[in-house]
Amino acid sequence: MKSGPEKLIRSINAILRKNRKILQEQLKLTEKTIAVHRDKLRLSGFQFKYITSQYQTKKGLTYFFCYDYGYLLLENDWLLVVRKK
Repeated sequence: MKSGPEKLIRSINAILRKNRKILQEQLKLTEKTIAVHRDKLRLSGFQFKYITSQYQTKKGLTYFFCYDYGYLLLENDWLLVVRKK
């Protein structure tokens, strides 16, 4: 039987992998970015409090990433989904 911390880590990793998959499904292979409404991700099971990293641009914009896929918060609950190069 796994201990408490190991079980928690496995659970968090599963959430992060699911978040990445949801972001990946938004982008076609040929697309670099796409605008998606926050509710579409949420209804797919995306959990916004779980990310692997953040990137802040020189302009002060913050991108939130789940591994190599991420998003930028836009106005009116829209997000710009991106893929790291």
